Amino acid sequence: MTTALHLDAVSIRFGGVIAVDHVTCSISAGEFVGLIGPNGAGKTTLIRIIAGALAPDSGRILVSGIDVTHLSTAKRVRNGLAMTHQIVRPFRSMTVLENVTLAAGHRITANPLRALLLWDRGKEEERSRELLASVGLKGAELKPVLALPFGQLKRLEVARALAVDPSVILLDEPLAGLNRREAAVQMDVIASINARGVTTIVVEHNLAEVVRTCPRVIVLDQGRIIADGPPNRVIADPAVREAYLGMGESHAAA
Repeated sequence: MTTALHLDAVSIRFGGVIAVDHVTCSISAGEFVGLIGPNGAGKTTLIRIIAGALAPDSGRILVSGIDVTHLSTAKRVRNGLAMTHQIVRPFRSMTVLENVTLAAGHRITANPLRALLLWDRGKEEERSRELLASVGLKGAELKPVLALPFGQLKRLEVARALAVDPSVILLDEPLAGLNRREAAVQMDVIASINARGVTTIVVEHNLAEVVRTCPRVIVLDQGRIIADGPPNRVIADPAVREAYLGMGESHAAA
């Protein structure tokens, strides 16, 4: 099977703290992976390295076989990588539809505003409507972003990432701030995206939803991978229980 993302001994330190420590793993095209671990384990730091927001001290990142380690975030996007953020960052003066259409411009230029002059805007808006429908926002296209409730803003963040037509999507705590019902809906939306063939990596603290939906779970602790496999096996691993859940404790997700 084709490798969508490969990390080769990726490391970074901040002062005397090693935040990510020689992480090596491969994720195949089309996989749906949950990345979990205790607070401070290095999860968000790792996906920010993958996305290009941070430069590793050592190691390599390959997307679909292309070494993107020294490429800018914009160039990584054009090589098929997209990322959503825990704190949603829409253009608040625009409509929902305009947000997705503008985000799509990153496919061809680091300045998406220029893209509006370079393509058929009507065609892009139609595509954006389809993306919004796919995340459950059909009918909200012309609403101002500020009119959306928080749960829908989280779905808009996913639609904006999909607008760049990624082969790999990284989601940083997409369920943060959502209630149980909203979290389940959001994770089902993400699972449907993965079902269409987009390689999906989710950093998440909601273990119940990760275990419910992700066929593969990777656990980080102190910047290192300590477990990698099917969720039930990973959650039952004594090393994971000690690091993530606390030795001897049970957990609803388990």
